[in-house]
Amino acid sequence: MLIPDTLPAVRTTPPRSRPAPVHFLETSPLFTRWKDPQSGVESFLLSKRVAPFQQSFYFVNTSFSADGRYYWFYVAFPPAGSANQGRSLALIDFAENRVHHFPETVFTDASPAVDPVTGEVYWCTGLEIWKRPPEPEAAPVLVNRFPGELARNRRPWRLATHMTFSADRKALNLDVEIGKEWYIGHAPLDGSDFVLWQKFDHCYNHAQFSPVDSNLQLIAEDHSVNPLTGEISHYQNRLWLIRHGQPAHPLFPKPIAATTHLRGGNPHYVNDTAHIVSDERSMHGHEWWGRDGRHIWYVHYHRGIERLRLGESVPELMWPHTSLSHAHADASERYLVADRIPGEDPAVRQVLFLNLMTGRETNIVSRLPSLPPGLTRYHVHPHPQFCLQDRLIAYTTLVRGMVDVAFVPVESLISQTA
Repeated sequence: MLIPDTLPAVRTTPPRSRPAPVHFLETSPLFTRWKDPQSGVESFLLSKRVAPFQQSFYFVNTSFSADGRYYWFYVAFPPAGSANQGRSLALIDFAENRVHHFPETVFTDASPAVDPVTGEVYWCTGLEIWKRPPEPEAAPVLVNRFPGELARNRRPWRLATHMTFSADRKALNLDVEIGKEWYIGHAPLDGSDFVLWQKFDHCYNHAQFSPVDSNLQLIAEDHSVNPLTGEISHYQNRLWLIRHGQPAHPLFPKPIAATTHLRGGNPHYVNDTAHIVSDERSMHGHEWWGRDGRHIWYVHYHRGIERLRLGESVPELMWPHTSLSHAHADASERYLVADRIPGEDPAVRQVLFLNLMTGRETNIVSRLPSLPPGLTRYHVHPHPQFCLQDRLIAYTTLVRGMVDVAFVPVESLISQTA
């Protein structure tokens, strides 16, 4: 098994000072309160609109500046665009009680990443990475380019699934898909040449830098579509690590036997059919790093949320649940949030919170309405994430019949599950 050169030490330094309490949600004119009718959990929905479609970030990407002033989110103007291209970025400035749309930030996939120190946002378009400060009067800046000699006049399907910063803050990861080739590497923030880690002839994406090791990335074998024939290839072994200078290596090198069963087709693809599964490694997905770099978390579909400590081979089942779709953990790994979005029945689509200290759950959203017609192309999932030093959970909701950004204070969820 590929492991870091050394496991990261447990951090003992005191946490940095935090912004003021999250009462700004209660007083901000930008938000509307919404209380779940079954659980009583109260969320705050962004009511100020700069676009008909307003969506929270993909769950592994930081969206707040560290001081809590700036929050970035996705917007779209249907029918324009899709989950792969055509969405752009907007910003909440909590100090000014203002929401601003930046149309020049049209990005591909879920690539945007926020620098929590500066509040700047980075995004991918074509073969380029750009950034811009949060001030509306500021100009965007070109950061780096994927090399033309590798692109060879081809247009990328993606430059990055979702960019993350290296632990030394000197680079952003890329997992380029172009034609029938995939490239894992990093783009230095100083504009110097792209660094290729490994090239593949089948799909690896969802790359994420280790939060503590600049030479280590988590990558995922994934479904892919042949750009010529439309044929769909399903992944067999989801979770991999890659260290700079070494070939990628699976977290689970040996098959994990499963009772042979049918797995449903990927809902992101048209007419994808069910296929036979006999290896549990193909039931892993939607992975993320623990904040201290010691664990990798993931969804084990039809089983629950698991985590694997680096250097070990037996995972821990942290949240037994047969139908969770995405999940996220706080930095202390004492609390989890997840969405449950199977099928088309709103009665079984939910956003949930689990207090691992008590074993108690509560619903943030007990019944997520059906998606409005024409919006499936945007990959509208709740994608809940802990943010703002784990004091808030951000997620996407449909409870008002439109795509909305929502927040719920974590303190209230802890109290309810104490």
